[in-house]
Amino acid sequence: MIARRVGLTAFALVLVGLTFAWAGPRAAFLVAIGLGFGLVLEGLRFGFAGPWRAMVADRDARGLLAQLGAIGVTAAVALPLLAMAPNELSGAHAPVGIGMILGAFVFGIAMQIVLGCGSGTLVNAGSGNIVGLVALAGFVAGSFAGTLHLGFWTGLGTLPTLTLQGIAGPTGGLVLTLAGLAAVGAVAWRRAEAGKRIPPVRLWIAAGLIAVLAILNLVVAGQSWGIVYGLGLWGAKVAQAGGADLAATAFWSAPANAERLGASILTDVTSLTNIGLIAGAYLAMRWKSDPGAPPAALTVPSWVAVLVAGLVLGYSARMAFGCNVGAFFSGISTGSLHGWVWFAAAFAGSGLGLRLRPRLLVQRAMIHRGQPA
Repeated sequence: MIARRVGLTAFALVLVGLTFAWAGPRAAFLVAIGLGFGLVLEGLRFGFAGPWRAMVADRDARGLLAQLGAIGVTAAVALPLLAMAPNELSGAHAPVGIGMILGAFVFGIAMQIVLGCGSGTLVNAGSGNIVGLVALAGFVAGSFAGTLHLGFWTGLGTLPTLTLQGIAGPTGGLVLTLAGLAAVGAVAWRRAEAGKRIPPVRLWIAAGLIAVLAILNLVVAGQSWGIVYGLGLWGAKVAQAGGADLAATAFWSAPANAERLGASILTDVTSLTNIGLIAGAYLAMRWKSDPGAPPAALTVPSWVAVLVAGLVLGYSARMAFGCNVGAFFSGISTGSLHGWVWFAAAFAGSGLGLRLRPRLLVQRAMIHRGQPA
């Protein structure tokens, strides 16, 4: 066991060191932050989709309350930072629109079918779960496909990008954000069963670490923690390598996106943290003396459902300008009105997804060790 853990530590150091040598200190720092995300999400079993499932199905509010706590701590630091350095730092701000709301609702359905959101898909893939790898492949393809049609969905009608700090000022925006989180937490507390309200120490520690890592990501990357853009970029690079001419597409011909498409993924901040997150989940899984039993075999319809759900996750996340991380966590913690609307639509979709999942024959055992994605 000791030799394995020494080897795992060496693996992490080598990964960060190689990134430093290839792309510089900023890139290495972002990979290290991603490693931290993966270690916390997998090692302390802190997730997003799982706690929503527990809230709806079991009236267990502990995971959801830990999420809200992490968002609140992040907001308390991120919103003042954004106010002090508006030209250097950017929040996860996006417009509310018809396509965005529909995308969030569909994302909520799909994440309960595949038992994982954006970060959960990366964690499950990093943990060595073959089902997670299939879902990740689908997510990458779906996110890329979503970029090709994003103009259509935004063309259905969108509001201007609105933030709470833009409406009520920096201090007022923070107060409204914390008040909104407290209100959601109060509703969850009242609906939860006795004994399923107070998060365990493990979740509070995880929530605090996630908040610290999210703040570091904002400072180092210059933007909020995200998942979806990096995965869509990976899909675009695969398509380009296969001969696709993406210069003719509206999304990838935009100057910033074209620049990232032509450069190494090690220059894309979201890709760097995604890579680190996958590696961190692997390290956390292998660090344990008993990695757990392999997932149960699935039927052919279940494998198809996993792949399709991954595609839908990626596509709908692009429609909705983010997943549980980029839209829910980072959107709300940086004051975006879009984050709150995304949460409402995705949570509603999550309830429908829970009812659909048994009919699609996707087994709970497919998720490695019951990871609360």
